[in-house]
Amino acid sequence: MSHSEVALLRKKILEEYEAMERGLTGLASGTAKHAFIDARMRRVDRYHDQLTQYVGETEATLTVCELYIQAIG
Repeated sequence: MSHSEVALLRKKILEEYEAMERGLTGLASGTAKHAFIDARMRRVDRYHDQLTQYVGETEATLTVCELYIQAIG
């Protein structure tokens, strides 16, 4: 396992969630807001898939959930 790749993926996931949080409270509304959030979630899904290669499905899912709580919670 490469710790630097895992750390980078965690950072990217957290950044996506933080952007989503800002997007929820920003000036955009309706379809624009939904498209913005959807794009961010798709990136998180890709990062989750990559993270799974390093730490396994269970740990990757737990990490994504923890980062979501940290950013949005």
